[in-house]
Amino acid sequence: MDNNDVLRKLRFAAKLNDKSMLAMVHAAGIPIDKSVLDAWFKREEEPGYARMPDAALCAILDGFIERERGPAKENAQVSSPPTVQHLDNNLILRKLKIAFALKDEDMAAVMACAGSQVSTTELSAFFRRKNQRNYRPCMDQFLRVFLTGLARFLEQKKAHSGASQAQEGKAP
Repeated sequence: MDNNDVLRKLRFAAKLNDKSMLAMVHAAGIPIDKSVLDAWFKREEEPGYARMPDAALCAILDGFIERERGPAKENAQVSSPPTVQHLDNNLILRKLKIAFALKDEDMAAVMACAGSQVSTTELSAFFRRKNQRNYRPCMDQFLRVFLTGLARFLEQKKAHSGASQAQEGKAP
């Protein structure tokens, strides 16, 4: 799946604006301006389109993790992140799982929101090392369906938490 497509779908799912996306990229140490971000959001056939490099998408995903989960703890040993040679769908899926603090059951629910059924056993195969016997590469179609389901899942989660807060406010 093209990095630009992942960025578009993530932006839609998380309802991010340009300002927050630029902040995440800058927090990850990649100084870009709004024109570069706009070029990444254009379609391939549009004039001014720019292909998003793997390092930039990785930085955005890392910035998204920091935004959603908070910065790394001060006393934890933090080494500089390794340079990404190739960002594959399995790594994108892993970073999304971390950013949204999704458990296996949540990920299955995300897929169900997109109209696809997947077991937790099938999901665990995506998070194994490549040389492990049960490793399975995450195909473009799976990632595309996951990102579509993520948008619906987050919307349902937001609606559910809003309803819970409203009920708590009405309680005596």
